[in-house]
Amino acid sequence: MSQEMTVATPDAAPPRKGGARTWWRFASIAAAAFVALAGVRFLTGQPMLTSAGTIQATLAFAVPIGLAGLGGLWAERAGIINIGLEGMMVLGTWFAAYFAYSTGSPWAGLVAGVLGGVLGGLVHAVATITFGVDHIVSGVAINILAVGAMRYLSLLFFDGIPGAGASQSPPLPEFPRVGLPFVDSALGGVADSGWFLVADVASLIIGATTGMSVITLLAILLVPATFYVLWRTPFGLRLRSCGENPDAAESLGVPVYTYKYVAVLASGGFAGLGGVFLAMVASSIYQEGQTGGRGYIGLAAMIFGNWRPGGLAMGAGLFGYTDALQVRGGGGAVHALLLLIAVALVATAVWQWVRGQRRTAVIAAVVAVVLLAWYLLTDTLPGQLVTYSPHIATLLVLALASQRLRAPAGVGLQWRKRSS
Repeated sequence: MSQEMTVATPDAAPPRKGGARTWWRFASIAAAAFVALAGVRFLTGQPMLTSAGTIQATLAFAVPIGLAGLGGLWAERAGIINIGLEGMMVLGTWFAAYFAYSTGSPWAGLVAGVLGGVLGGLVHAVATITFGVDHIVSGVAINILAVGAMRYLSLLFFDGIPGAGASQSPPLPEFPRVGLPFVDSALGGVADSGWFLVADVASLIIGATTGMSVITLLAILLVPATFYVLWRTPFGLRLRSCGENPDAAESLGVPVYTYKYVAVLASGGFAGLGGVFLAMVASSIYQEGQTGGRGYIGLAAMIFGNWRPGGLAMGAGLFGYTDALQVRGGGGAVHALLLLIAVALVATAVWQWVRGQRRTAVIAAVVAVVLLAWYLLTDTLPGQLVTYSPHIATLLVLALASQRLRAPAGVGLQWRKRSS
């Protein structure tokens, strides 16, 4: 009988056109947003909105958030809530720093950081899958444990080393950078011309093809790779079935426990890779507290993306972009975003009105008028508001996207295998 059940399990994910439509929709939304941003740049005269430096900074801020979000995606698609992503990123930062410094090889740090995150994922998997501990409790415990444990290890291994101490490592070796060296010289003049959309596209190309760390390139490639594995392979189909209806998956012969373990271990590996990026690419040194809540923000990006890789990438990019503007001192650029948000809300109001959601349309229109008046009557934004603009943007997007979200049906359940 078990053989019949195994045979009933799908051997291949059926080809669907929905995936192509989804990616086309994401691409269309991203293109429309970029055109609108180019228009705002042209009208307001704020070149920082689409400059090559802003694009590169956006990637730098978006990568760790996106990797944490991918970790959350893998775990929750298998039914396990992973609040412990923050702690797994902390493990990734420390292990990457220690082994990179000890061996002098950034690649050793890469492997160690990923394995450090996997170790955190293993603890979470044992607690939630084997022993049935509440997912939230286990994740919070891992976050607390990781910070304390890495502080202790830093005292053991870094204290007394010149340039290091209990809260930081010595300087670390860097990963090589890749890019197309001729792009900057070929398109630099076009990017500086200020022409509407043409200059913006040139800046985008320069920023995305020059001076990129290999870890950034790897992180970008992991987004379509995740989509392919989870939505286009038998393995991914079975893993997602464990997060939707584990009882049905078990009845078809799927080893639910095994798939959940694999998903949570992979989740920790993604978070650990995000920690590697923070320690060895973003700063070239391990520092206590350098994750800065990015594990939680990654979960927010995952929810914004409706538990899909493409939407997750858009959410990480949004946060990374607003963070890049405020870090680069773009108070005027952040102020110009008021105009962009007002235009987006007007479009939202029209769309909701056509759909018959009159109340939502009116609210969006009123807020758009308020933001437009704010933009026209002021020249800058308060410094505190600029500093927290990434968090405000995240909250606004999650609020607007909340009506279309659908989590996996079995996520967070304390599932137990039925006795035969």
